[in-house]
Amino acid sequence: MAQPMEDLPFSPAAERNRQPILEQLLALLPASGQALEIASGSGQHAVAFAAALPGWTWQPTEPQAGLCPLIDERARRLGLTNVRPAQRLDVLEPRWFPDGPASQHGFDLIYCANLLHIAPWTCCEALMRGAVRHLRPSGRLVTYGPYLEDGVPTSEGNRLFDESLRARDPRWGLRRLEDVTRVAHAAGLRLATRQPMPANNLLLVWEPLPGTDGT
Repeated sequence: MAQPMEDLPFSPAAERNRQPILEQLLALLPASGQALEIASGSGQHAVAFAAALPGWTWQPTEPQAGLCPLIDERARRLGLTNVRPAQRLDVLEPRWFPDGPASQHGFDLIYCANLLHIAPWTCCEALMRGAVRHLRPSGRLVTYGPYLEDGVPTSEGNRLFDESLRARDPRWGLRRLEDVTRVAHAAGLRLATRQPMPANNLLLVWEPLPGTDGT
C-alpha cells in the first residue's frame, strides 16, 4: 500500500501535466527500455511514469543533490522497483556520470521537462550534446515545456511567464523553437515530433541524425 507523501516536495505543475505527458509516452515508447530523466525535481514524474511503464527502468537525476534522497523516498513509499537511486547531474558538467555511466549501453529515452526556460541558454546546448552522447542509436530525447515559435502567436500566459522569468534572472526565459532546433541539429539531433499540449506547452521528440556518434 502506498504511503503518504505530504512531507515530500510537491509541484502542482508536475501534478497537472503528468497525465497528458504520460499519454504521449505510452503512445511513443515500446514496452521496455532504459530511461534517463534530467532535472527530476520532486520526482513526481519519475514515479508516475515508472509505475505506468513497468517494463522500463527509470533513472532520475537532479542538479540539487539534496533532492535526490527525497526522490528515492517517494519511489520507496510507492514500492517501485524499477526506479534507480537518484543521482546528482548537472547538464553543464563535461561528464554526466564521472563514476561510470548509469546505463552501460546507453538510454532508450532521455526525458527533460521544464528545464530549458528556467536555466541559462548554455544548458540547452549542453542537454543536446549530452543526449547524443548517452542515447542509443534508436533512442529519443523528449522535452516538454513552453516555447516561442516564429509565425505562431504567443499566448498571453506564455508572454507574461516569459517576462516573469527574465525579471527573476535575465539568463532565463522561453526559448525559440527554431533556436533549439538549430542547436539540436548541430549536436546531432533532429526534431521528429512536435506535439501541442495543454496550457500552451509542447512535447518535442528528438532523434539522433543518421550516422551520429556521440561517443
